[in-house]
Amino acid sequence: MARRKSPEDLSVEELRRLLIEKRRGARRERLEHFKRTGRVVAVEPDALESSAPVVETLEETSDQPPVPESKRRKVMDRVLLAVEVLAVVGLVGVLISGFGVLRDLNEEVASAFAQEELTPTPLVMAVVLPSGHTPPDAQGNTRPNVEEIPEHLRPMVQSLENLPIPTPAPDQAIRLQIPALGVDAPVVLGDGWEQLKKGVGQNLASADPGENGNVILSAHNDVYGELFRYLDKLVPGDQIVIYTQQRQYVYVVDRTAIVEPTAVEVMASTGSPTVTLISCYPYLVNDERIVVFGRLQN
Repeated sequence: MARRKSPEDLSVEELRRLLIEKRRGARRERLEHFKRTGRVVAVEPDALESSAPVVETLEETSDQPPVPESKRRKVMDRVLLAVEVLAVVGLVGVLISGFGVLRDLNEEVASAFAQEELTPTPLVMAVVLPSGHTPPDAQGNTRPNVEEIPEHLRPMVQSLENLPIPTPAPDQAIRLQIPALGVDAPVVLGDGWEQLKKGVGQNLASADPGENGNVILSAHNDVYGELFRYLDKLVPGDQIVIYTQQRQYVYVVDRTAIVEPTAVEVMASTGSPTVTLISCYPYLVNDERIVVFGRLQN
């Protein structure tokens, strides 16, 4: 009779087999008990024996690694990640759009409350350029050339001759110098017949020196000092110096043009500081106008 080994002397394989045998015995006892009590059908011994390896297989496979994650789960995870990213991008877009709308709204409110800058305009537009007169006779006598004015407008122009001249302001021209021509003359407000007898006249609708706009100055060429007789001698770059009660402004000549007396567009306002000198032309004929254009020197 073989000597019975103690558990300490058994190998791992022997212990495993012993454990399987004990489990088989316990299972047989349970099945016998169930059969006696009628709780289970009879099981063939062969089937019982053949089921033992299944127990062993289950025991052996219990230590296998878990089944890897399915492809479908991976796809779903990626889809969910993409949805989250799109949601974040959409939120950022909404925030940026909201800031843009808020900025536009603020600009609209600011523009609504901003006061519009008003630009003064003359009450009556000129129909002919100033300084028009007939050529002087042998005694030097002359008169305004009303023939230059369209006949249907003559009554209106004549009714404006006696309009009161406003009091000069500190920023209006008081003196004009043209070094290239040796001109140094006073400037009066207004360019009507009586004003041009006193010197150079500043048009009532013109800008003041140094301002954005057109400073319109007129004078005669063959009477009352012949102040603008030699305007045709000016060349681009020549200086035109205008004085006010506060300071002086230096303009430079850009160009010269000969125009019809009705070319009042040369008196139009400009978006930058400019000056326009006007006089009759040619000398002792006076059926046209000479116009000198200048700009403020930087």
